[in-house]
Amino acid sequence: MTSKRPTFTDKEALDFHSHPTPGKLSVTPTKPMATQRDLSLAYSPGVAVPVKAIAEDKDLAYEYTSKGNMVAVISNGTAILGLGDLGAMASKPVMEGKSVLFKRFADVDSVDVEVFSKDTEELITTIRNIGETWGGINLEDIASPECFIIESRLREELDIPVFHDDQHGTAIIAAAGLINACNITGRELKDVKVAISGAGAAGLSCAGLIRHLGVKAENILMCDSTGVVYEGRTERMDQFKSAFAVKTEKRTLTEAMEGADVFLGLSIAGAVSKEMVASMAPNPIIFAMANPDPEITPEEIKQVRDDAIIATGRSDYPNQVNNVLGFPYIFRGALDVRARSINEEMKVAAAQALAELAREDVPDEVAAAYHGSRPQFGRDYIIPTPFDPRLISFVPPFVAQAAMDTGVARKEIPDMDEYRRSLARRLDPTASFVQSVQAAVREKKARIVFAEGEEPSVVRAAFSFKNQGLGEPVLIGREEQVTRTMQQMGVPEGSLEIINARLSDRNPEYTDYLYDRLKRQGFLRRDAQRLVNQDRNVFGSCMLKFGDADGMITGVTRNYDVALKDVQTVLDPIPGKQVIGMSMVINRGKTIFIADTSITELPVAEDLVGIACEAASSVKSLGFTPRVAFVSYSTFGNPMGERAEKVREAVAMLDARDDIDFEYEGDISVDVAMNPGHKLVYPFSRLTDAANVLVMPAIHSAAIATKILTSMSRATVIGPILLGFEKPVQIASLGATVNDIVNLATFAAFDIDKLGHIKAAE
Repeated sequence: MTSKRPTFTDKEALDFHSHPTPGKLSVTPTKPMATQRDLSLAYSPGVAVPVKAIAEDKDLAYEYTSKGNMVAVISNGTAILGLGDLGAMASKPVMEGKSVLFKRFADVDSVDVEVFSKDTEELITTIRNIGETWGGINLEDIASPECFIIESRLREELDIPVFHDDQHGTAIIAAAGLINACNITGRELKDVKVAISGAGAAGLSCAGLIRHLGVKAENILMCDSTGVVYEGRTERMDQFKSAFAVKTEKRTLTEAMEGADVFLGLSIAGAVSKEMVASMAPNPIIFAMANPDPEITPEEIKQVRDDAIIATGRSDYPNQVNNVLGFPYIFRGALDVRARSINEEMKVAAAQALAELAREDVPDEVAAAYHGSRPQFGRDYIIPTPFDPRLISFVPPFVAQAAMDTGVARKEIPDMDEYRRSLARRLDPTASFVQSVQAAVREKKARIVFAEGEEPSVVRAAFSFKNQGLGEPVLIGREEQVTRTMQQMGVPEGSLEIINARLSDRNPEYTDYLYDRLKRQGFLRRDAQRLVNQDRNVFGSCMLKFGDADGMITGVTRNYDVALKDVQTVLDPIPGKQVIGMSMVINRGKTIFIADTSITELPVAEDLVGIACEAASSVKSLGFTPRVAFVSYSTFGNPMGERAEKVREAVAMLDARDDIDFEYEGDISVDVAMNPGHKLVYPFSRLTDAANVLVMPAIHSAAIATKILTSMSRATVIGPILLGFEKPVQIASLGATVNDIVNLATFAAFDIDKLGHIKAAE
């Protein structure tokens, strides 16, 4: 089996890491630095006070510094990914990436540290001498067997968690899957016979953890490239392998797999044959976790077994063993109790938490990823998905409790239920929605028109869209020009479908339709024909109208209003719906939606009602509970004004309807609307929490608000997402980035309006 084609070019990867700012990390102050007093408190002389306090009690560093939420990701670059020993500096992009994952999934601050030494003792000394400045240390990409020695020594010599994720991360996720696989097949862990391929860091850790879970030592056959690790073997043995040597007559992986209940693969592609799989016990559990290609593919397994439970390290197969399910949440729990170490009980607790989570009903955010089918615990769902929003509030409490129970916690958590609630607030679950939308789109295989198909950014976006499995892109343009652009962008010739609007055999039908639609608006037949032949937005919209495509993305080369008018030439709003532009803003783990940001300039009350209903319906379809605020410069009539009256009138119109199924309130100022405690001042407010859908009184206020957020904060703004048309169309901004185009094309493929109707019908 060949490796999966990357979903990006080398240039895109380099551009991502270099623009607009080199690297993936920065430092953001947590305190104001606006006045001289702020500076005096932050540095001299104010800083002297916590300095003296920490000098008397070093544990107060958890109270007065960032130590309690800071992890160092440390490597010497001797085992970078699957690339080998490329040096400490070459490991820096990987370590930065790990730090980003810590922040993204568990709100753990992290800094990467590259140590320029291959000497084990020197590395241990260096890390020991700087280690206590952090709340924990994540060792990464350090070669075996040195990694075992380094981690073991540092765990003894430092009073903070030291965790080598290459060893333990895979083991914890695999253990969770094994617990559930045994549950499904009716096995007891103490009875299973396990064959392991690979005696490196991950393989040895897997063996140790499942043994701690209850698998008998004599039932684990560890195999390396030499064969079974057995008692008395001397060739290529060390103290770490010797711990798993057993009495057995078996000498090869083939023999080890005969009659085995479980196979854990942590070695190389092709290490396992179909014959070896056929020799396993009934209902075999096969975790082929080599990356990027497993020891044996699920397709090959299914050719000889229809009773196997299969997991891999790949995202394109069910049951992905993904380390991101583990390390962020393990450190979150460890940091929150100020743990002195991460022990075996904490790892087991993490595995058991993941196993338990997979057995629970999935929330809408996860169900949306499967677009039409809600995953249920079973053979193809034994491990939670990385975008499950419950992970942040589910796994850390298990880890924290295990730390407290085993005496390694410096700090007790008195109310575990409140701790879970605080974790849920720490990272808004909606931050994971983009992956959910993408996963749902992969199921649909939608055909998406990229109207400006000759543009370099559009070609690159279409190629990325296809390679990510998000759908089938269609580029509109002249074949020669598009092909030339593809060559310049490094996109393989023939990899993308190209349609020349002028030469399409669908033009007569499109022209007939357009002429019939426009003939009473002063258009001659030749005018309609010219639009179809020459205007790619019109042609693409006709493709949608006739069912020749499922969605369209445009706008990169034209002003938004121009592109919108092109689309309106062909397509109508959904009956009873209002066309709006809705922008989604993600910042500091919170997500809000702003409407209308692109269509109706000065909405009257009826327009505001339509905007609110369309926005609420779409937000609900994306897996959120809408809380709509009709925003104004006034709050409940103070002060009054013309635009505020329009807002109040819209609220009154909603009050008079009996078909409204979402929370709404207004007129209300934005600072009040987004304050979850505003009911203390306004107890009559109908919003049960902070608003997450802001309906603006006019398009200029909506557009200005989103652009200020984009320019002056670290907010990510997606959109405006165009809603309400009979066919899904998205319009990007002029000069949109490849990522922007891919995101909007994904929303076109997702078809929010259509999904909303399906949910309403159900």
